[in-house]
Amino acid sequence: RVGILATISPALNAANFDALRKALQALGYVEGQGLVFEYRSADGRNERFPDLAAELVRLKVDLIVTRSTPAVLAVKAATSTIPVIMAATANPVGDGIVMDIARPGGNITGLSSFHTELSPKRVELLRELIPGIAKIATITDPTNPVSAGQQEDMRTAARSFGIEALFLDVRNREDIGPSFEAAVKKRVDALIVQNGAPTQANLQLTVDLAARHRLPAIYASREFVDVGGLMTYGVSYPDLYRRAATYVDKILRGARPADLPIQQPIKLELVINLKTAKALGLTISESFLLRADEVIE
Repeated sequence: RVGILATISPALNAANFDALRKALQALGYVEGQGLVFEYRSADGRNERFPDLAAELVRLKVDLIVTRSTPAVLAVKAATSTIPVIMAATANPVGDGIVMDIARPGGNITGLSSFHTELSPKRVELLRELIPGIAKIATITDPTNPVSAGQQEDMRTAARSFGIEALFLDVRNREDIGPSFEAAVKKRVDALIVQNGAPTQANLQLTVDLAARHRLPAIYASREFVDVGGLMTYGVSYPDLYRRAATYVDKILRGARPADLPIQQPIKLELVINLKTAKALGLTISESFLLRADEVIE
């Protein structure tokens, strides 16, 4: 029995969850015949994670697969014995989840998502895409412990390019609309949308508001671009979930999480939605498009 503790529903998380399931199938696990998933979603509300983690512990699952720092911290507080695999977590050592990358210790291992380290590159891409950009706003979830580090990295990167950086807090769905209105009021030139729980759970709303307010935005994961967002630069989350399956296999065969090193992302992707760029009146150079891993037309 494999517990899945996720920020969003199976439908919204389909690309990632399917990558995990297919990778386990390739390793010989058959769902319904020796493999059962217990999927629990916080539906974009980080405060739900402790109760959901406790529920998975009561079900006595054999291991738990998580994504996001709030989810992992909730599981860490709920159990010190059930193995936990992070499919993607931004800063496992810095946020106190594991002791060391090479030897995590305890019951938690998995993969890092490099989330904070990629913020400067997103600033650089927006600067290249929008000549003369002077002000960037970042939509961030302050209930996520990763947010403080992200903001510091963003300030430093923006300052190095002579760009002003603003931060808009989004704690729930009700905050999303006002955050876009604030961005327009403050006359920002572009947005960076981090992978906060509220925006992940409401990705279509987030993308639609960016279009309505004619704000170019770069996102931290490609599911936003698949539903009409302008651009993403970040790790491939399906690839991380696929690789997480190898950890599931090793642990079910007797390996200890404490002895399995935290792995880093090996697949980064730049995806551009050309249709959205045209709707925003942006002209993207051929050289910029050639650097993209995928162009959606």
